[in-house]
Amino acid sequence: MAIDWTPLRKLVAECDSFALTTHTRADCDAIGSELGLLFALESLGKRVRIVNADAPPEHIRFLDVEGRIEVLASSAGGEGVSVEEVHQADAHIVCDTSAWGQLGAMADVIRSTPAQRFVIDHHQSGDDLGATVLKDDTAEATGRLIVEAMDALQVKILPQSAAPLFAAIATDTGWFRFPSVTPITYRTIARLMEAGANPSELFQQLYDRNTAGRVRLHGRIMESLSLELGGRVAFGQATDEDFLATGAAQADTEDVVNRLLSVEGVEAAVLLATMEPGLIKASLRSRSLVDVRPVAEKFGGGGHAKAAGVRIRGTIAEARAALLAAITDQFDV
Repeated sequence: MAIDWTPLRKLVAECDSFALTTHTRADCDAIGSELGLLFALESLGKRVRIVNADAPPEHIRFLDVEGRIEVLASSAGGEGVSVEEVHQADAHIVCDTSAWGQLGAMADVIRSTPAQRFVIDHHQSGDDLGATVLKDDTAEATGRLIVEAMDALQVKILPQSAAPLFAAIATDTGWFRFPSVTPITYRTIARLMEAGANPSELFQQLYDRNTAGRVRLHGRIMESLSLELGGRVAFGQATDEDFLATGAAQADTEDVVNRLLSVEGVEAAVLLATMEPGLIKASLRSRSLVDVRPVAEKFGGGGHAKAAGVRIRGTIAEARAALLAAITDQFDV
């Protein structure tokens, strides 16, 4: 599903200033895409800033070496970038999501902006943001699409872009082990390495510097493992008690769902984590013909056939029961 980048070229030719944003609780693909696009646009003489609804999770902040990611004032206790400042941009570009519900406080900013709106994304699910949408839902990561955009804009990959974009692609492909990986993935990765990305250093930063709290939380999640449908579906959970007992952060649940999926015989896995009282985050993964995207969409979420997510109001037990019923329907299809 090749993207026609003509609208982006036209936008860049017409506009002098840009505000970039992404989804809340940003992952490496979100942050890497923002940073890659920021440096590309700045190399063309544009004024660019990244303004998100919340700060990057602690364990991936190292990707923002220059501290370019700012936070919307309403999400930072009065500090940060005001709505009026964000609206001064000629164009807003949303990276790695096209869902209102994932933008947090930035959703109202985008809704009310007088600027042009663009979306660059690789997720199948999404809403109408009133934007020009540049989407390839067959792409393994939005970061790879940013490299495509850079080629379309005739911008070279800068050293400061290489590591964030490498991390974007590597993490969204499970370090190149997911079926979404193609020869294009590896050709892009080679270019990023040539521009300065160091895979071993990035892997160490991402996976070999866990806090004790994160390790303990992962242990508690794996201890909570339960199997359904004859071992075909795995559930794990992280409760308020788990976070309190381990001192871990919400972001420390990242990637654990793939550990659940690794259990022999499991075809779909779900990780349920308490975000706040009455709100549960569910991460869904599949390694079979089961499509978890419609499961997430049923409850207002979305994603891909093999990886999706949703936030559900209620208790963990209620979310578990609802998701199990929806997944069971998928097995019956």
